[in-house]
Amino acid sequence: MKEGIHPKYPEAVITCACGHKVETHSTRGSYSVEICSNCHPFYTGKQKLMDTEGRVQRFNRKYGRETTQPQS
Repeated sequence: MKEGIHPKYPEAVITCACGHKVETHSTRGSYSVEICSNCHPFYTGKQKLMDTEGRVQRFNRKYGRETTQPQS
């Protein structure tokens, strides 16, 4: 490797708003993020799928399919 052309690559800490910290290396230095894999709903299993405006029912009505209600 040539001397003097590569950027410095010091240790850095990435801090999430939830308090989780990740130690890594970065040319940018330490910084903060709003969301990480510890608090993101997709990774924690708390993600909820929402049917906004009844899109599934509207699709089924448009294409002549019956809507099935869940059995209690």
